[in-house]
Amino acid sequence: MYLTLLNGTGFVFNVDDYMELRTKHRIMGAPVGTANTKGWSPNQSTLPVELTKFETQLVLDEQIAQIVDKSQALKAPSTAKQLEEWKHQFESRIVGQEQALKAEKLRETERYMDKILMGKRKKLRKQGHEQQAAALTSEDVLKDISDNFKFDRQNALLEVPCQHLDQHSAKIVTEPLVDTNSLRYRIFKDLWKRRKFVTSGDAFGADFLVYPGDPLIYHASHIVIVQETPVIKPLELVTKVRLSVIVNKACVFAYEEETGKEIHYRTVAWCNPSK
Repeated sequence: MYLTLLNGTGFVFNVDDYMELRTKHRIMGAPVGTANTKGWSPNQSTLPVELTKFETQLVLDEQIAQIVDKSQALKAPSTAKQLEEWKHQFESRIVGQEQALKAEKLRETERYMDKILMGKRKKLRKQGHEQQAAALTSEDVLKDISDNFKFDRQNALLEVPCQHLDQHSAKIVTEPLVDTNSLRYRIFKDLWKRRKFVTSGDAFGADFLVYPGDPLIYHASHIVIVQETPVIKPLELVTKVRLSVIVNKACVFAYEEETGKEIHYRTVAWCNPSK
């Protein structure tokens, strides 16, 4: 599996690769593409999928995938042969849409043929064409629709390519994208190794969010706050715990013990003595 290096992090352009990362390796990422002609929408986002720098580095460390830099190949001008192939593929997609819409129009006509025949015969009789009205058949109606069908290319759907061209060069990147010795990355990796679903916690004022399952199905159960020391300041304790209560999640402080590299977690819950 290959990730594409863009803006200092990994992007996934293949849907099968993304589903493997999500279902097998619990790497969530965020779809950042759009299929909406009116612009990007968080509710209608699609490939490619942008991974966080921590997710990208984790995938590299665990040898799940490699990351490649395609900037030189993708910036190179297309050859005349490549442009001709692209035009041919584009034209075939437009023709395919036209044929599909025409077939759907004929199926829809057949579905309501009785009413259509009744209306056309009534119209012909009003115009004084009694013989044409009596001779009109369903085949005549279908032929007329088929012969007069027009497809406006301005309304055609454009396919958004999800993968890069098959023939291109790339450079495998071996340098780390983040400081693998940093406490935040080691805590992220440790949570992942504990079989947790971990995403960024920026939206909740935390370092990470932990889910009991796929975030598409479950809400986050914990917010994780990274502490540089085991000592938690009272103001920080009150602030983060009250925040966790507001968002209905448990608050976890993660830190490294002073005498070694072992990571510890301390869960804090809000207690109301009056109850």
